[in-house]
Amino acid sequence: MDRKRIYLCLAHMSGKEQDFIKEAFDTNWVVPLGPNVNAFEKSLQDFLIENGKLKIENEGKQVVALSAGTAALHLGLILLGVQAGDEVICQSFTFCASANPVTYLGATAVFVDSEEDTWNMNPVLLEEAIRDRIAKTGREPKAIIPVHLYGMPAKMDEICAVAEKYGIPVLEDAAEALGSEYKGQKCGTFGKFGALSFNGNKMITTSGGGALIVPDEKAKKAAMFYATQAREPYPYYQHEKIGYNYRMSNICAGIGLGQMTVLEEHVAHHRHVHELYEQAFANVKGIELKSNPDERFNANYWLCTILIDKEETGVDCEELRVFLDRKGIETRPLWKPMHLQPVFAGSPCYVDGTSEKLFEKGLCIPAGPCVTDEDVAYIVSEIKSCICK
Repeated sequence: MDRKRIYLCLAHMSGKEQDFIKEAFDTNWVVPLGPNVNAFEKSLQDFLIENGKLKIENEGKQVVALSAGTAALHLGLILLGVQAGDEVICQSFTFCASANPVTYLGATAVFVDSEEDTWNMNPVLLEEAIRDRIAKTGREPKAIIPVHLYGMPAKMDEICAVAEKYGIPVLEDAAEALGSEYKGQKCGTFGKFGALSFNGNKMITTSGGGALIVPDEKAKKAAMFYATQAREPYPYYQHEKIGYNYRMSNICAGIGLGQMTVLEEHVAHHRHVHELYEQAFANVKGIELKSNPDERFNANYWLCTILIDKEETGVDCEELRVFLDRKGIETRPLWKPMHLQPVFAGSPCYVDGTSEKLFEKGLCIPAGPCVTDEDVAYIVSEIKSCICK
């Protein structure tokens, strides 16, 4: 009997999505506004802003549902005033969508390498980059975009301290980190703005889609203005600024509302899968599973990741990837750093080799809501089989 292929992170439906979608069709709310959009934004806001102290600190924050996480980053940069000729500091070890919106605006991405504890933006290199850019250009970068890679929170205390020291706003890329926490606070709520993604393989999905977390109602209105083609408040169509068609549809928001009913369940399942891997690889030489560095970090483990030591295992990550693919297991290399990408060949970068080493040795392994305990046992068994050979 053929085993069903195991994917990294398939979408999982709650069963309630159809109800919200049907209501949208029944009421003819099939446009980029409507009750599902409003309710989805409110549900996300309630999830992100905890009770007690964190609620007081973040009580003004709002959520704007958009067509993609990339759209959220783009609008965040616009609201921060980024223009052609500016510089924006970006994490090098990430997906290209973290940096592409900088280029959309005619600005320059300045790449900073990772630290080994979280694989995210190195605060020491961040400050080094800021000082050097000021020395070279005579002005501070306009924004800093740290990424919570694979759901692992970045060192936000250190990053925000550097940002505050030089008066540079932070735009968090929390596309992979919905449900992740740093010191009990949800990722995406530390910076002035935060971006989320609901792509098909994320913690929850709206089939596509994303959201921008903004500091207050005024910023929400500005984001919605730019997200709806920057139409001025006249009875006719008047446009004094360039806008975008970035708003989420009521249909997609209906999917999101259904997904919110299983979000906590999804996060718990990813953490459970990670725990199974942690137990299974505890005594396996040459396989290192990425885990929370200490009690401050509470990753959602959107994707579980491993580093393969070829000297210990006899195989490199590409050989293991091909072997597992033949066994019906989808894996993926870690992100190729942006400073190595041909499209960003001319961008300034401040690196120490960390992300290049991780790219060379790392692999993402299945962790989604459709991955069962039996799947994990099979995956671990095949990995051990490969390295024993």
